[in-house]
Order: sequence, then C-alpha cells, then structure tokens
Amino acid sequence: MYEKNVERIEQLVQEQNQWRSSTINLIASENAMSKRARQVMGSDFCHRYAEGHPGERYYQGTEKIDEIETRVKQHLKALFGCRHMEVRPISGTVANDAVFSRYIKSNEIVMVNSTAGGGHISHHRQGSVGKYTDNIISFPLTKDGYHIDIKETINILEKVPVKVMILGKSLYLFPDPVKELAPICKELGIVLIYDAAHILGLIAGKRFPDPLKDGAHIITASTHKTFFGSQRGVVLSNMKDSEWAMIDKGAFPGSSSNHHLDTLVSLAISTYEFLEYGEEYADQIIKNAKSLAQDLDEAGFKVEAKEFGYTESHQIAVNVQELGGGDEVARILKDNNIILNMNLLPFDPLERVTNPSGIRIGVQEMTRFGMKEKEMKAIADFFKRGLFSGEYVGEEAKEFRKQYQIVHYSFDPDYLELRAKTRAKVVAS
Repeated sequence: MYEKNVERIEQLVQEQNQWRSSTINLIASENAMSKRARQVMGSDFCHRYAEGHPGERYYQGTEKIDEIETRVKQHLKALFGCRHMEVRPISGTVANDAVFSRYIKSNEIVMVNSTAGGGHISHHRQGSVGKYTDNIISFPLTKDGYHIDIKETINILEKVPVKVMILGKSLYLFPDPVKELAPICKELGIVLIYDAAHILGLIAGKRFPDPLKDGAHIITASTHKTFFGSQRGVVLSNMKDSEWAMIDKGAFPGSSSNHHLDTLVSLAISTYEFLEYGEEYADQIIKNAKSLAQDLDEAGFKVEAKEFGYTESHQIAVNVQELGGGDEVARILKDNNIILNMNLLPFDPLERVTNPSGIRIGVQEMTRFGMKEKEMKAIADFFKRGLFSGEYVGEEAKEFRKQYQIVHYSFDPDYLELRAKTRAKVVAS
C-alpha cells in the first residue's frame, strides 16, 4: 500500500542531490562532506547505541565505535591544542545546551550578542539560554554595528552582576574581543563561553583568533560550517579535570543519550582531512570572502563594513533594502540557482525579521568545491545581472557550477588525482 510513498521519498532525495549539485550554494551555515566521509554513513553504526565513554559503556558490542570515538577526540585535541574535547553532542545547539545547563542558574544575568547584532537564537530567550534565565542583556555595539564596544561593555560589567558572557555569532564578519574582555571576566568571576559554530574551521586552520588562547573558558561549536564535517557539535576547554566533569555530565545524560554514531564516523574522516588540508582550505576561504565582497562592491552593491575590509571570516553581509529587502533578493537569487539567506543587519528592528535589510553570504562550500578568486568575480557578475538588470542567469549559473563537482581538500580519489596532476604541471613548468 505504501510502496509508492517510499518511491516518492527516494525520488525527492534524488532530485535534491541533482538540484543542489547544480546550484551555487552560499549559505553561510552549510558545507559539503567528501565522498569518503559520506560513504561511511548508513553503516551498521546507524542502528547502534553507545551511551557513556569508550571503555565505560552501558551497552555491549561497542568496541569498534570505542576506537573511532577515541581517535576522533585524540586528533581533535591535537588539532585545537586543547586539554578537553567533548564530541558527543549531536549539534552545536545541543553542545550549547550541555554547557549552558551547567553554568546558567535561574534569574542570573547573561550577556550575549543581540539578534540583529548577529547573535544565535540559542543564546536568546526563545532558545537554550531562555530555558535557564530571563535576565539576558546585549553587548553594546560600536557605530558600525559589527564590533562590540569594549569600553562600554567593561563599564556595564563593572556595574551589572553578569554571571555568564557568551561570545560568537551567526552573522560573523570580525573576531569578537576575547583577549580584551577575558581579564575582567576573570577578575569578576564571569564565565566566558565562546560559540565558534561558524568559524571553527577558521580557528583550526589558524586564520581566526583562538578563543582558548585568548582567555575563553569554554568553546562550543558545530562541525559542519567552516569545519567541513558531519552535522554534530563539540565542546573544548583547558579547564581543570574537576570542572570538566560538569560538562561531561551536561553532554551525557544532560543533553543526549545515544550520540548518533553514524555521523561520528563521518566526523572522524573529516577530521583527518582537516588535519591534512585545513590551513590551506581556511586560507582560501578568507581570500574568497574578501574577493567576493570587493567584487560585489565594485558591481554596485552595498557591501557592509567596507571601512574594515568587509570581512575577516567566511561571511559577507550586503544591504539590499533598496532591492526589496533580504527575503525578496534571496528568492530572486534562488530562482537563478544561487542559494543564500536573508539576514537582519545590525540595528534592524526585530519586526523586520521576515524581510530584513540584508543578505548573508558564505563562501566556504564553494571554496571546498575548488572555487577561487576568479570564480568569485563570476559569481558577483551573476548577482549584478540577476538583481540590477533583471536578467535570468539561472542556466548560466547551473552550467558554471557543473565545472566544480570535485570535493577539494579531501582524500577522495578524484581530488587526489587532480592534485597530483596540478603538482606535476607546476614541476614541469
């Protein structure tokens, strides 16, 4: 009776695969795994449970995943140079909840980036922080809206009994001032938590400041944005073992039971790829973001934060209010096979959330498919013609994207072959 429904689901999956491989994906919170990382998904591990730690499970039959999880933790610790690593959260928001539940008590004051200022929803009343306290205040911003006002923040901290400070954003062009705020947090006993969901790969690739080295108490993150792994979460810290035990309990049983072993296996492969290629990859992300921002600016778009060099991350913010707003522009671009999202810009009123002033662009996925600065110029031209001239560029965008199907910075055979040929040409020349 229901076989036709199964066939429809299979058809939709096939259509999704075909469609998205022919689009220019500029969603700042997504990335693509390598073929080898994807191929290990759907194994027997997708059926299995492994509560607890390797060697200390509550289930039998976990020897294989015990080795995999141990390896993932060992090598992620080496990659980030940290003492503690929790890999069991199944998303960045679950990682946040595992930490917030340990440190935020009822009615305590928490300082976060506002929604318009780029803060993630899990930091706010509607999200994870709001489960534990209603006393949430926002960082003051500088006039440009993309930087925290350090002097005014310190002034607030000296007057208001803030207990937890959460740095990190969803719209994230420039580093937050961890180094500048960490000393006063330490002096006042404020727990400084850094949500590195968007820029974890840039930190690992040494192209973004390391929050732990700059004084953050804890890092939470997801593993599928600039870090090109499966969709999971992590927690990192250099704290004492006795305090880390709180985080351990926050992860299990506090915020999860079984931790989706199937995606943990993929994360292991992605971690080794990042150890091999991460710095090269992160470097190209920054080059591409800056290049695309400048190309869009020269094409006539109102690219934000020009006076600061547009961006220091994988993201670009563009004010498109004069083109109908973020919702309208994102829809037009989607119809032209270019995918991104509308986004509030600093100082946008919250009532504009359904059609804000801005769009948010991320270059990390297209970078992983081998695009570089010259491709950014081509993308900017698609924007210009599709939005300013009203041309339909969807077929051109699709043909353009067909040239970039190999996942770079990976151990996939087609990339290794391409890399070897490129090196041979360089040697020959």
